[in-house]
Amino acid sequence: MAEDTAPPASDATTEPALACPISPVVDIVFSRWTTPVLWTLHTHGRQRFVELQRRIARITPKVLTQRLRQLERDGLVVRTYHPEVPPRVEYEISELGRSLAPLFAHLSEWAAGNLDKVDRARREYDGDPARR
Repeated sequence: MAEDTAPPASDATTEPALACPISPVVDIVFSRWTTPVLWTLHTHGRQRFVELQRRIARITPKVLTQRLRQLERDGLVVRTYHPEVPPRVEYEISELGRSLAPLFAHLSEWAAGNLDKVDRARREYDGDPARR
């Protein structure tokens, strides 16, 4: 009798991408500083590094550089180098990055209608002596 080489069905649930097909998108788009960078580029258009840094409160230059490199690698941001004196570099959201606009719009709408409910639920949970 031939041995079955397919993994058992229970093994498939250990892979996040198989358990939840949107998890790779969440990993790409919703890391700590990715959404503020994409939102800022979408809202304000092409910008230089310093402009981005000014618009995104509390982001360090190191973290902004890392985020921009990752977003460029993922195809969500386009970096344009202008060989001038002094050199100028600009960043803009790519067409692929712009395709996330409807998702961000839906999330913004959800936030406007539901974050107060989340806040209320947290206060109730934190105030419940049975949960301490």
